[in-house]
Order: sequence, then C-alpha cells, then structure tokens
Amino acid sequence: MLPISKMAAAVQPSATLAAGAKARQLKLEGKTVYDFSLGEPDFNTPKHICDAGYKAMLDGHTHYTAAAGIAELRGAIVRWYKKTYGYDFTPEQVVVSNGAKHSLHNALAATVGPGDEVIIPTPYWVSYSDLVQMTGAAYSLVKTTEANGFKLTPAQLRAAVTPRSRLVMLNSPSNPTGSVYTRAELEALADIALEKNLGVISDEIYEQLVFGSAKATCFATLRPGLADNLITISGVSKSYAMTGWRMGWAIAPLHVAKAMGNVQSQETSNPSSISQYAALAALDGDSACVETMRKEFEARRDLVCKRLNDLPGIRCPIPDGAFYAFFNVESYFGKTLRGHLITDSTSFCAAALATVHVNMVQGAAFGAEGYVRLSFATSREQINKGIDKLAEFLAG
Repeated sequence: MLPISKMAAAVQPSATLAAGAKARQLKLEGKTVYDFSLGEPDFNTPKHICDAGYKAMLDGHTHYTAAAGIAELRGAIVRWYKKTYGYDFTPEQVVVSNGAKHSLHNALAATVGPGDEVIIPTPYWVSYSDLVQMTGAAYSLVKTTEANGFKLTPAQLRAAVTPRSRLVMLNSPSNPTGSVYTRAELEALADIALEKNLGVISDEIYEQLVFGSAKATCFATLRPGLADNLITISGVSKSYAMTGWRMGWAIAPLHVAKAMGNVQSQETSNPSSISQYAALAALDGDSACVETMRKEFEARRDLVCKRLNDLPGIRCPIPDGAFYAFFNVESYFGKTLRGHLITDSTSFCAAALATVHVNMVQGAAFGAEGYVRLSFATSREQINKGIDKLAEFLAG
C-alpha cells in the first residue's frame, strides 16, 4: 500500500467544508436541511462581472498568464487600495492566486519553515493551523475572550512572542466571530510587531462587509515602515459573491512577493485567466452591488442575533463584520436534547443536524470550545425557519 506522508497525515479536512458535505448528503436523501455551515454568499455573481468573464473567453484570454497574475489586474488592485485606503505599493508586490486560502499558503510557504513559530489568536479560521503545519513550522495559539470582543490584546501578543516567533496572523473582520478591530487596537499590535521584528499576515478578506459604525482598517496604513514586514491577504470571493471563481491576492514586500510567485509557479502555474478578467471588472466596475449585499447581510445579522438571543440558554455577541454569528451553547453541556447527550460543541452540532437538520459548525474547529458558528449568508426565510427548528431542538 502506498504510504501517506507525515505532512498529509497531519492535515485535517476543513471542518466547514466537511459540514457542508454532510448537508449535501442529507439533501440527496430527500431531507430538508437548514444549512448554516458555509461561508459563502447566497447571491449570484453580479452580471457585469460574469459578462467580463464571458467576454474574456470570447476574446481568447484562455491561455497561461504570468504566474503572479495579469498586469491589468495587479494594476487594478494597486488602484483600489490607493483609492480606498491611500495605500501605495507597486504591481510587482502583488501575487494573484487561486483564492485567499491559496494566497495564505503561498505567504506561509515563502516565509516560515521547520523551527519557526506562527502566533494565531483564537478563535481562528479553521485553515490557519493546518496551513502553518504544512510548511513544517509550529503554531502557538493565544486564547482571546468574548468579554474582550474576541480580540488579541497587546499584552497577550507581547507575552506570546518567543525567539522562534516569525509571524502573527490577524483577521479583521474575523471569521468566525465577526469581530472588527478598531484602528487604535491594531496600532497597538503594530507597535509590538515593529518592536519585536515580528512579521504580520493580515487577512482582510471581509474588509468590505462591516456594519453599523465599524470601519475596516488596512493594516499596512497603520505605521511607517510596517509594510516591510507585512503580507496583506484579500480577494473578491466574499464581497463580490465570487467564491467559485477562486480569486484572491497577497500584497507583500518585493522580495517576499517574488518568492511567493516562484512557489506558485511550481505548484499551480497561474490562476485562472478567465477569473482574473472577471476580478478586474469587479474592482474597476460599479461597486453598488457590494453595498446592496452588505446592507442585506447587516439586516440578516440583526435578525439572526435577535432570534438567537431570544432562545433560552443562548448568548450571541453582535458581530460587526463578515456574515457569521458565533454564539455560546455551554449552558446545554451535560443535558440531553432529542435523545442526544450534549458534552461539547461538536456533539451539539451533530445532534442538531441529526434531529432537526440544522447544520452549523462547532466552535472547537475554530479553537473555541463552547461556541457554535452560524453563517447568515442565506435568505431571511431560511434563517427564520432554521432558527425555529433550532428552538425545537433546544426544547428537548
């Protein structure tokens, strides 16, 4: 039998994708499933973006491109950041990849390896730890608290730094919590990163999906010289409803960007040429579609949080960004619901799916036992019906 490498054996399947697969299987069996597991907008990609992809095919843009992406798209990314944040960099510092997850992989592969350590605040997006492990580096988890908005504090970051520390991974707005760091909070973390010569990977994929008075902050704009030790990750999947197009990017110091491009050239060659032209249309085109979706996500957030907080024993903080509710279910531990003993977030989610077909993701997958993530990237009708079913489940 062909053996599995130690690296592959250590990698766990994505918990969110695994949850989605379970829902699809139940649907194939004819069950009605209320699926709140995937972080994917339920909107279709806006027409002008689809048209650009179609036109790219008709125009013959169906061949290899430069490994780091077409010059037109990298230029559009530069323009977007200049217009949005006043952040200046060159197209050569941009590496376009097959989604932000791929960009994260490239960033880690280019900067850390065996003997290095990456600091990850919890709760964290499920893929961070496995992406670090795949490089041979280790990760150090730092637990944040609901009382502090699930945000890493300067004192925690300072205490977490060791001689092996090379990077800290930050995510604002956050998946799974929806937390959005203020500019002042990020500045305090940036000062420690500069003081400790600690690299930063800033995952800003949800930057256009913020609610109320919250504002997204581009980490690179916080302090002079910070961009020399920073990799910014983003893409079009979440804000433009383009998850299937697989289109993300990294902005990095030139020497790191070159290394990332080299890694990508050997692994996947270039990202899809067609998707690149679609992303170009997204960034250069009318952004009204983004605001329309953002407003709907905000309305859904209000609905979800009210409905969840009205349920007995549930505590749901109000997220300021992204499209997730991250709520506490610890009051049900040790109880039996619908014949299922609830001992942790995993058993809670498994029982809810098995009995009332409500599909969510256990907080344990995000390094936060006691919590459950519910994606509200679905219709209000689905939200209401699903939470009605969740209420039936909690009633025992």
